[in-house]
Amino acid sequence: MIRVMIAEDVRLLRESLAAVLELEDDITVVAAVERGDEVVAAALEARPEVALLDIDLPALDGISAAELLRDQVPGCRPVILTGLTRPGHLRRALAAGAAGFLLKHAVPGTIVDAIREVAAGGRVIDPQLALAALETPDNPLPAREIDVLRLAATGAGPEEIAETLFLSVGTVRNYLSSAITRLDARNRVDAIRIATDQGWL
Repeated sequence: MIRVMIAEDVRLLRESLAAVLELEDDITVVAAVERGDEVVAAALEARPEVALLDIDLPALDGISAAELLRDQVPGCRPVILTGLTRPGHLRRALAAGAAGFLLKHAVPGTIVDAIREVAAGGRVIDPQLALAALETPDNPLPAREIDVLRLAATGAGPEEIAETLFLSVGTVRNYLSSAITRLDARNRVDAIRIATDQGWL
């Protein structure tokens, strides 16, 4: 019996997916959560073999949750479900240890087959997303510029970013300016938009 955990913030989707999976003879849903920051605790308690993680969870996104699972619950293999077709997210997900990356609106049979494949040690990636990722340029931003842009995307100003990352305000401004230049953006907002659209944040 394959033990599965679901992390999805929309209750109807979470319960519908659980109901579909419970119809399978070889799959059982052992945990269901609605927030990213609940994933690790639930996995430690329920010990699922596969975790279906919505990419856009509140409190902690699905890719970050997958990374925590990799480090803290290595017996659980994450599969990211996304409604977004931003190709950079696939690269981030694979780097975070995800064993699968599927569109959320895939037919139930595709998700069921993916669970079996991942539980058997394989990987499953939606072909459309894989092709889009191959056609997308590599992220030109260094890690620190990503950190600064990610915080700026939440509405944080240079002073707050500096305090959070233990940097000087001048250094934060330099990172923002450099990111804008690398992305050939008009300003900070445009840089955030470009990086987000590419899945680099």
